[in-house]
Amino acid sequence: MKMSKYYVPTLKEVPAEAELISHQLLLRAGMIRKLASGVYTYLPLAVKVLKNIEEIVREEMDAIDSQECLMSALCPSELWKETGRWDDFGPEMFRLHDRHNREFCLGPTHEEVFTNLIRHELKSYKQLPLSLYQIQTKYRDEKRPRFGLMRGREFTMKDAYTFDRDEEGMRKSYFEMWGAYENIFNRCSLDFKVVEGDSGAMGGSDSHEFIALSDVGETEIVFCNSCDYAATDEKAACSYKIESDEDVKTIEKVHTPDVKTIDELESFFNVSKNNFIKTLLYTAGEETVAVLIPGDRELNEVKLLKHLDVLAHDLEIAAPEVVKEVTSAEVGFAGPIGLKEGVRVLIDERIPMMRNAIIGANETDYHLKNANFDTDFTGEVVGDLIMAKAGDLCPKCGDAMSVERGNEVGNIFQLGTKYSKALNATFLDENGKEQLILMGSHGVGVSRTLAAIIEQHHDEHGIIWPLSVAPYHVIITVVNSKKEDQQALGLELYETLKSAGIKVILDDRKERAGVKFADAELIGIPLRVNVGRDASESLVEFKLRSGGETEVISSNDVLNKVQELLK
Repeated sequence: MKMSKYYVPTLKEVPAEAELISHQLLLRAGMIRKLASGVYTYLPLAVKVLKNIEEIVREEMDAIDSQECLMSALCPSELWKETGRWDDFGPEMFRLHDRHNREFCLGPTHEEVFTNLIRHELKSYKQLPLSLYQIQTKYRDEKRPRFGLMRGREFTMKDAYTFDRDEEGMRKSYFEMWGAYENIFNRCSLDFKVVEGDSGAMGGSDSHEFIALSDVGETEIVFCNSCDYAATDEKAACSYKIESDEDVKTIEKVHTPDVKTIDELESFFNVSKNNFIKTLLYTAGEETVAVLIPGDRELNEVKLLKHLDVLAHDLEIAAPEVVKEVTSAEVGFAGPIGLKEGVRVLIDERIPMMRNAIIGANETDYHLKNANFDTDFTGEVVGDLIMAKAGDLCPKCGDAMSVERGNEVGNIFQLGTKYSKALNATFLDENGKEQLILMGSHGVGVSRTLAAIIEQHHDEHGIIWPLSVAPYHVIITVVNSKKEDQQALGLELYETLKSAGIKVILDDRKERAGVKFADAELIGIPLRVNVGRDASESLVEFKLRSGGETEVISSNDVLNKVQELLK
């Protein structure tokens, strides 16, 4: 392809809307354009990268005998109602009606659709195991689309579904998929960790996430350096203990005018945050819930959801009017003593270990000090409700844990019979007895992977594509397009490389050299050939986008050098 005919609308300035470097560079490199919040148009360079990632995915899926299908993105509501997820998925699902008033959704995932296919087609144990996948556009009406391709409302995903006759087979398929994913992300040159994940709306038992590491990733992972324990912050067990030998003191009310936050209270009482108990008020469906956690920690809402057995969209922080109704106080003074009757009080397992804590008094401008569990207040002690953080003890070996950030690019789930039972997907075993199929669900965020690669492979000038996914392997830049010898040599090299099957782009634009060089660095083609003033002597400059010295070589050596590097 010649740049003079190519649609690459690069930008010099960093778009104000873009926070992550991947979002900034995708916009600046002319690879994507925003159509609506969380919805993007992919321009030619981005499409080439997506296709390269997809091809890696296909090759690794084929290697484990997974077969490609393509399901409709338009899914009838009946299937989702059979499994109960029509309501469970909540407002993230795009729903619509056809002209006959039949309900449909735009598929956010396809467990129901694949299971429906199999229940009508698969009858015997001889047809198992089976692994099917697709690469398709998915739709989720994210509450807060952000970070460009990292969290959009429309995205490209590879979703695979495995069908097995027993748990042993399901686990075998699970670990085969695990190995394929490691190959995919290694081939994409990603630095990643595999961590325990939360199954969420997918259901099932075990799940793991593949996290591409990034200092500004939207996911925190907690891991142990002494053993193999690793989990997302939503899943990680928080293991630490509070020990106190203080005698129990008499509770006292303290006037704290307009002192509401933990930081303000810490300053007012001149004690550290771990002396306070936070009382957080939520509405869970029709119920109001008070959650008590140590003042220096954050609530893990995923753990709370699991305990309450409610869906994420049914849990909300209580509105100010609800807070006032159940505490008789303004926001900032809630505590466990004197709450309105019927409010459910859930207590993190560390709270009973605390002595003489400070709590809200359920009275505006007042707090209580020297509050103790059982002596002054009570409630349901429900176990671990807080977010794990660096320094907490590993639940597996007891050593201190570390925290890193990253972005989820893949996940694998052991679903068991969750969907086969709901949709009656069965097979006949060797004895002619009907058995439920055991399933797995496995996803790779293809468009997310594109963004994750940029997060790890860039510098101050632009993107640095790994060869495996680059839109082109070589960019030939004609430094001065007005010089016939440079144009002629550039075109000759372009045709030579193209004839050898090498992905090459020729910058033959009538632009200043500085513009061409800046664009070459911005779009990140891995191998660069500059045809300049030595063209008459058949000499060119050769360099790697990733750095290193610029070499002056004969134009006759370019093909061999490129082929050697591509090996």
